[in-house]
Amino acid sequence: MLPKLLTSIFGSRNERLLKEYRRTVTKINALEPTFEGLSDDQLRAKTEEFRQRVAKGEALDDLLPEAFAVVREGSKRVFKMRHFDVQLLGGMALHNGKIAEMRTGEGKTLTATLPVYLNALTGKGVHLVTVNDYLARRDAEWMGKLYNFLGLSVGINLPQMPREDKQTAYAADITYGTNNEYGFDYLRDNMVYEVADRVQRPLNYAIVDEVDSILIDEARTPLIISGQAEDHTEMYVRINAVVPHLKKQIGEADPRTGEGVIEPGDFTADEKSRQVFLTEAGHENAERLLAEAGLLVEGASLYDAANITLMHHLYAALRAHHLFNKDQHYVVQNGEVTIVDEFTGRLMSGRRWSDGLHQAVEAKEGVHIQAENQTLASITFQNYFRMYKKLAGMTGTADTEAFEFQSIYGLETVVIPPNRVLARKDQLDLVYKTAKEKYTAIAADIKECHERGQPTLVGTTSIENSELIAQLLTQQGLPHQVLNAKQHAREAEIVAQAGRPGMVTIATNMAGR
Repeated sequence: MLPKLLTSIFGSRNERLLKEYRRTVTKINALEPTFEGLSDDQLRAKTEEFRQRVAKGEALDDLLPEAFAVVREGSKRVFKMRHFDVQLLGGMALHNGKIAEMRTGEGKTLTATLPVYLNALTGKGVHLVTVNDYLARRDAEWMGKLYNFLGLSVGINLPQMPREDKQTAYAADITYGTNNEYGFDYLRDNMVYEVADRVQRPLNYAIVDEVDSILIDEARTPLIISGQAEDHTEMYVRINAVVPHLKKQIGEADPRTGEGVIEPGDFTADEKSRQVFLTEAGHENAERLLAEAGLLVEGASLYDAANITLMHHLYAALRAHHLFNKDQHYVVQNGEVTIVDEFTGRLMSGRRWSDGLHQAVEAKEGVHIQAENQTLASITFQNYFRMYKKLAGMTGTADTEAFEFQSIYGLETVVIPPNRVLARKDQLDLVYKTAKEKYTAIAADIKECHERGQPTLVGTTSIENSELIAQLLTQQGLPHQVLNAKQHAREAEIVAQAGRPGMVTIATNMAGR
């Protein structure tokens, strides 16, 4: 009762923050006529003036109104785009190390230029974190025009770049890159022998785009750098021949009553944790099959210390066959198994699963089995991003995870009001009894949109599903484009065409949000 009464009198925490920010917006707007009267050179000279003031001890908060006004004026001249007042609010939230929730289409990319410019004045570096290389490259080239106009340097951090190029990218005032690449660079820096070989500077300030995806969905995802271990190629091939003879149990037994098993089997599979477990009958059957294959001494147990490696390989093979699917978790290209990132839908070239899983998948697919890896260094995104001196994020859907952001990262969420009233209509979900009925309805809906000349985006969760829908549309003679990990080379071209009248684009989550 009391909290509700206090909120009704003083407003919510979000309302109080926005009220405070709006007072600063008034100051920024008051400076606009002054900066409009400056020449390009005079406007650019403001950057050096601000740098000197920061070097002399002036706080960034005191510089904020002038710095934001300079960025707004620069954007008007470079892009013919003026920051809205709500974008100034979002910029202040990001500068204060908070998460700005801004609806899709409200201009998060342009909003970020405000705190990026302000914090880059310290010379300690600002990192922009995107979910994929395409967005990192696009935003660096696009927003880089504004930063360069204002006298700041911009670097882009991409995979497979030489060390010297990475050092140059990190030495820039502003660096764009993906969460994966920042994390792996940190691990590699901790493995070099000479300080001069490091690429990163101390982690100063980061703004994470699609922050809920990176800091919540992928929080516990480990980044792992591996080195080659002992070669067990022959064992993977021989165990791969044994696995098809082991049967998956349907249903799970209640530990108290033993009931619940629909169809007995040799092992159970946990889809969520992606782990397998042999049943008692499965142990006996596996030992018999392995003995017949000459991998286990007659009468020996899989649990003997000498057979630990064999047990490990058997479990890896079972996981490969029953929990990792082609064109969903990986693709086979040019005789190699390439992982598909489950969060971004992109191919992770050069990345390999650890603990023998990748070799087991290679054996399953009948391609060349590469040497097994052992972990040399590892870190999760959660632990990596908590090392930044200041961290902020942007997304269209943060308020639902506000508690997690606060408890895990100490990040407060600020909901930024839209510049315009939302015109989009959200329909109720439609649920069908069978997958066939669902896909038939999807195809019919797409056909209607196409006939109206309406551009249509169809989101799918896997390469397999995207190709299934594409096949249905081909059967109906509907023109379409498919954007998944197999077509990543045509990404920019497909995205550029997606908004044309009548265009149908089927995309996995690699298309981003």
